Amino acid sequence: MIELSNIWKSYGATGVLKNLSLRVDGGEFVSIRGKSGAGKTTLLKIIGLLERPDSGEVRLFGRRVDGLGDDERSRLRLHGIGFVFQFFNLIPSLTVLENIELPLALAGVDGRSRRERALELLRYFDLQGLAERFPDTLSGGERQRVAIIRALVNSPRIIVADEPTSSLDDENSSMVMELLGRINREGGVTVVLTTTDLHEEIPADKDYILKDGRLHEY
Repeated sequence: MIELSNIWKSYGATGVLKNLSLRVDGGEFVSIRGKSGAGKTTLLKIIGLLERPDSGEVRLFGRRVDGLGDDERSRLRLHGIGFVFQFFNLIPSLTVLENIELPLALAGVDGRSRRERALELLRYFDLQGLAERFPDTLSGGERQRVAIIRALVNSPRIIVADEPTSSLDDENSSMVMELLGRINREGGVTVVLTTTDLHEEIPADKDYILKDGRLHEY
């Protein structure tokens, strides 16, 4: 599903990723731990086609993608990859339902189908009571769970989650991790997640630490 080979990435004179390689099979849950500034976000951006490596090879879904043009990269992101961010990135002027519908609108799905799909996911995860509320009326844990559902709405094969529990308390962190684990187990979605917490319990098949620009088994 994901294969990175000999990835190098620098910003100016600062080397962030150094000859890094990673293989993730379909349906796996992979965690990547590391200190702030270790390069975890950069790694996820390369996997999610938001950044290009300086050198090395990136393969997604069995094809090489590091040389693709911007339009094709955008299409792959929209239809194949779901993003979960540290600070939710929900649009405050839209309801929960409208926030979840947004990726479908970008994909050209009609309004009725968008609404049905968004409501279907909210019901599946027992969050339908949030549909007409606005993000600023939600707790941090509720916002992050809505953000995860939004990442799922286009039926991606990969979800990349950048420190999704870092701004949450322990109880909400556990709920978010449980939701991601359920998506992975029941939906077969490949999950790649980062965290700065070296002791956080994560339902991962593979657990790595990113240090000195390379991945090590944790």
